[in-house]
Amino acid sequence: MLLCLVENPEARMREVAVRVGITERAVQRIVAELEEAGYLSRMREGRANRYIVHEDLFLRHPVESHCTIAELIEMVIGTRRRAEPSRKGVRRA
Repeated sequence: MLLCLVENPEARMREVAVRVGITERAVQRIVAELEEAGYLSRMREGRANRYIVHEDLFLRHPVESHCTIAELIEMVIGTRRRAEPSRKGVRRA
């Protein structure tokens, strides 16, 4: 889930559900749990949400608790598919 939202912070829950292979309701529950735990923040942008993954936090499982989310992201997807910050509302000169 976190990797999907790192790659596409503006993804709709339906898109994430299809990609991960679980129900949309399950995605909503997991996102709520990640938000509550501080791993994820949700920002409203118009009618859509933008998700911010807090990459400096450590993973919870004892086996991986020495690794940060950023290290997991780097290991799995590297920098090749990370989303760039949104440019909505930014004017070019």
